[in-house]
Amino acid sequence: MSYAYSEPRMEHPSASSTVRPNLNVTGLVKTYVLDTNVLLHDPRSIFRFEDNNLAIPVEVLEELDGIKGEQSTERGRNARRVHRILQELFPDHRSMLEGVRLETGGTLCIIINRNLESTLGSPALQRLRSVLPDLTKRDNRIIAAAVFVKETFPPPTILVTKDVNVQLKARAVGLLSEDYLNDKVPETSEEHDYRRLTVTVYEMQRFASEGEYRVRLDAKKPLQINEYVLLQTQEGKTMPARHFGEGMLRKLRIPEYLKAPGGIPIRARNLEQQFFIDALLDDSISLVTCFGKAGTGKTLLSTVCALHQIKEDTGRYDGLSITRPVIAVGKEIGFLPGTMEEKMKPWLQPYYDALEVLIPSKPPRDPQFAGKKAALKRKKTETAAALPANGAAPAVPIKPYERLLKTGLVEIEALCFIRGRSIARRFFILDEAQQLTPHEVKTVITRISEGSKIVLIGDPAQIDNPYVDSRSNGLVYCYNRMRGQTLAAHVHLTKGERSKLAELAADLL
Repeated sequence: MSYAYSEPRMEHPSASSTVRPNLNVTGLVKTYVLDTNVLLHDPRSIFRFEDNNLAIPVEVLEELDGIKGEQSTERGRNARRVHRILQELFPDHRSMLEGVRLETGGTLCIIINRNLESTLGSPALQRLRSVLPDLTKRDNRIIAAAVFVKETFPPPTILVTKDVNVQLKARAVGLLSEDYLNDKVPETSEEHDYRRLTVTVYEMQRFASEGEYRVRLDAKKPLQINEYVLLQTQEGKTMPARHFGEGMLRKLRIPEYLKAPGGIPIRARNLEQQFFIDALLDDSISLVTCFGKAGTGKTLLSTVCALHQIKEDTGRYDGLSITRPVIAVGKEIGFLPGTMEEKMKPWLQPYYDALEVLIPSKPPRDPQFAGKKAALKRKKTETAAALPANGAAPAVPIKPYERLLKTGLVEIEALCFIRGRSIARRFFILDEAQQLTPHEVKTVITRISEGSKIVLIGDPAQIDNPYVDSRSNGLVYCYNRMRGQTLAAHVHLTKGERSKLAELAADLL
């Protein structure tokens, strides 16, 4: 049973200062105070708290007002969306202060902390001022508003914020505080490893010859569609496979090597890379998610598989699109001049490095005993050919992979301009996807049209965005929600192949 809690008030509109929110009060109902970053993270978070009470400090509205002018950012769009939702929910000033009933059964109101006007205030406010004396800071004022709600209304009060520092400061003043958990994936203790299935030698031989084999599924731990497994016999023979549903396993379909136009051949170095290549080359899979630490081959393999499939005339895709979130590690270097490609180049340098490896600028070295005269003559001929007829300075030679950029086969995308686009017949790589929120990843994936493929790669252990973590980032969220779908596949790369030093540093540092 619930009942409304409010103090007597005057009916005249000028007495709005005495209006108190009508909140549900039972032993099970809680009052959640929302921070600005929660609304920016999920504009519809207001409707995610079931039948509990929600309170938004007026300082949050002020902060949203300063963000809504960001035209080309996700934050600006979300702030404007929150404003539209609140405008629909609160038709007049009295409904803002009294609160409104939500479709979930809970209530929503705007909180004005009038205790800040007092020089002394309640014991709770005095304690807050002793711990957080600077109440001109907006974070501190939001915490103060939550303290005001806690001491004014009976239900337990919890401040919900995605800012870890605000959580800690709130707890320092005796306030319950937690992260926004709606879009976090469940905690799991399972190892991120492929499944091993034991078969007989005859079953292995049949699978090798026919390319298919049906296994009996474990009801307690069933195989997901497009899950990669390793068949093994007691004699030690192994063979990789992919589950296509209903217990049907099929052999991987990967070429002996991959090669970019005019580049060098690239081969998988371990079993996990074979899984990754199989998913990247299968045209029935439109979404591939990949977890992997530094040096496991995420960037190189995704790039070479893309270029392998965009050959002229016979290509499956019209080109490769590459993007990643612009989040710096360490100190910022300020604004960058130039075109969008020039601005994005520092952030996408790993892909320029990968293209340099796949399509090297330097030709293979001459054999050991080749005559030096021939090499010198060839160098003079190339130099003379590079000189213009009018005697001007020679043109700067471009690298082989730069021709792919100039012809449009490889495009650099900026995430801030992707909304509203429809990306058709492109191989789309979204790097560092663990830095994005679930809503941002959804925005990107919903831009993919028929005939296109999107690959999300990243390392959930390396997150620099302060508002997501290993369970709430867009990469992990996308994998968790899309697994088991026929259009999606997932691979986890664990073995580093860059160098022994890189592998050791990734494991120990």
